[in-house]
Amino acid sequence: MNIHEYQAKQVLSSFGVPVAQGAAAFSPDEAAAAAADLPGPVWVVKAQIHAGGRGKGTFKEADAGEAGGVRLAKSREEVETFAAQMLGKTLVTKQTGPAGRVVNRLYIEDGSAIARELYLSALVDRETSRVAFIVSTEGGMNIEEVAHDTPEKIVQITIDPATGIQGYHGRKIAYALGLEGQAVKQCVKLIGNLYRMVTQKDMSMLEINPLIVTNDGDLLALDAKADFDSNALFRHPDIVELRDLEEEDPAEVEASKHDLSYVKLDGEIGCMVNGAGLAMATMDIIKLYGSEPANFLDVGGGATKEKVQAAFKLILSDPNVKGILVNIFGGIMRCDVIAEGVVAAAKDMAITVPLVVRLEGTNVELGKQILSTSGLAITPADNLADAAKKIVDAVKAVAV
Repeated sequence: MNIHEYQAKQVLSSFGVPVAQGAAAFSPDEAAAAAADLPGPVWVVKAQIHAGGRGKGTFKEADAGEAGGVRLAKSREEVETFAAQMLGKTLVTKQTGPAGRVVNRLYIEDGSAIARELYLSALVDRETSRVAFIVSTEGGMNIEEVAHDTPEKIVQITIDPATGIQGYHGRKIAYALGLEGQAVKQCVKLIGNLYRMVTQKDMSMLEINPLIVTNDGDLLALDAKADFDSNALFRHPDIVELRDLEEEDPAEVEASKHDLSYVKLDGEIGCMVNGAGLAMATMDIIKLYGSEPANFLDVGGGATKEKVQAAFKLILSDPNVKGILVNIFGGIMRCDVIAEGVVAAAKDMAITVPLVVRLEGTNVELGKQILSTSGLAITPADNLADAAKKIVDAVKAVAV
């Protein structure tokens, strides 16, 4: 689960990480009031969307001004003007895609005197099963470009969970960033606080770009992107409260209500599978047979008839879906329950696209019998390769 920059800075601040003063604003009046409460003499007006590249982004609307989604205001009146131009407008960045994201909230932040811009992130390194800090002296830039052009300027340090964070980790990072004087001590404290935050809040990724050194020689987190492990959110109701449903795909929001793991993709064949590994294999074999999956959808091991129906509704809510492949291996999941759900959904929703079902496992014969006697146009498959070939051929035949 992602949160906005201003929310991430609230969490950072609660763990003792230095951030600039600022406040969220949902209207031009609130933006002006926020600026009035900040010292100035310059303020930064930041669009709050779940995407990077805001500063270099462009608005679709002509009346949104020529500057991007991050603007420097030199007066409180200019703060209000920028807010009026940006709120309700569609910001397009490299990460939003051409559709862009509507800006519904802003972050008004006090300006900072920047001496240096650095890059710092913390994430879960799956290769080592440890929290890793990635740092670079090239802050304020696209880290992918830095990795491609000057990989020697990126330093990675992993933390052994047996020892936890130690002072030498912070000093090593400080030296990698070329810090001096009081900034070294601040870095040691900063890294310790960030590690505590990442582990205690079950974060999967935290990016501070840039982390700045001010003209006074102090460290300050000038930007923040935070991502939390969705599977651990039950432990963090305070983080769940920060969720902005308007920034999420409506279908994925609906899926979460039914405890379904759903991710929309750009293909034409909808997939309903139980188990993440099997779902990945199903998407791969669809591509192997010459088509593209329209989604990742894992109904889990304990799906009910109603859950299966909800899954079908999600798949068919995508207008790009031209066919559906159901691939179920019944271990905990019973094939007859899946079959009943498929039949009920097909009757309730009057499914008109080709539907191929492959069942294997517990009560598979009963499941196949339910499908074959349903009187519906459901194509059975004997194995995964057979299922993929049949659904791809069926979709291509309809297209012709």
